[in-house]
Amino acid sequence: MQHKKIICICVTLLMIHVQLNAQDIDLFAEKDTAKIQDIVTATFKSSRVVNGQSIENVGVGVLDFKILHRFGAINQGGYELFGIDQATMRMGLDYGLTKRLMIGVGRSTYQKQFDGFVKYKIIQQQTGLKEIPLGISWVSTMIYKSLRSAPNAQYIEYNSDKISYAHQLLIARKFNDYFSLQITPTVVHYNLVENSKLPNDFKSVGISMRQRISKRVNITGEYFYRIDKLDGYYDPLTFGLDIETGGHVFQLHVTNSTGMTERTFINETTGSWSNKDIRFGFNLVRAFTLKKPKALKNIKL
Repeated sequence: MQHKKIICICVTLLMIHVQLNAQDIDLFAEKDTAKIQDIVTATFKSSRVVNGQSIENVGVGVLDFKILHRFGAINQGGYELFGIDQATMRMGLDYGLTKRLMIGVGRSTYQKQFDGFVKYKIIQQQTGLKEIPLGISWVSTMIYKSLRSAPNAQYIEYNSDKISYAHQLLIARKFNDYFSLQITPTVVHYNLVENSKLPNDFKSVGISMRQRISKRVNITGEYFYRIDKLDGYYDPLTFGLDIETGGHVFQLHVTNSTGMTERTFINETTGSWSNKDIRFGFNLVRAFTLKKPKALKNIKL
């Protein structure tokens, strides 16, 4: 009888041990399943790389106030204080409607342009058992050039003639915490071109990168190769230095473009790096939370 009791106790302990192991396996399985939902974030530090759109969206209920400021060309010499005496600026507001959808509007002093855009996340990069290696977003932008026509213009220009559109596919991958890369196929459409020999649609491909050099400092770069070219203009090349400071991102940059809308900085860049026709500038981004997330509404501060 004593042996039977010992056997029963051993069997009981074994069953308990197996049950505990099974629970541990289930817990680990839940953790592995959770990994499927690990969405990759901070591919770039702002919703714009420098001039061009990045794969990033602003958060739900978050309003981003952006100031893009650019000085004149440094090859103008000391009389113009190497371009500091001249400046162009774009002020914009971006707002996150959902986790995938954001909108934005802006006003540029260059050509007195107004612009508005919609950006939607189609696919989000994620890690885990079910890995998605790329993030893909779509951006559509409308640009209105409100600059008055020259008095000696050879044709009557209607308001609709001053409108152009840009459609872009943003394909990005964050390789690790230090390096990200984005490819941006782009089509810019002009409602009106200078002559019948020019197309209304201009295609280009952009490439952008981010390289982290410290916890709060990143180097960025972007270049657009114009497949369809307007004579007298150059491909835009820009380098930036992103500095995160609390609730905003401060970015110093150098570029050969003057305009800050897709029409102007991609298709109508008049400056050339080889001629030292480049410009210093900065971008300032400040975020304001207008709508508290539901998960935080019941938390008393």
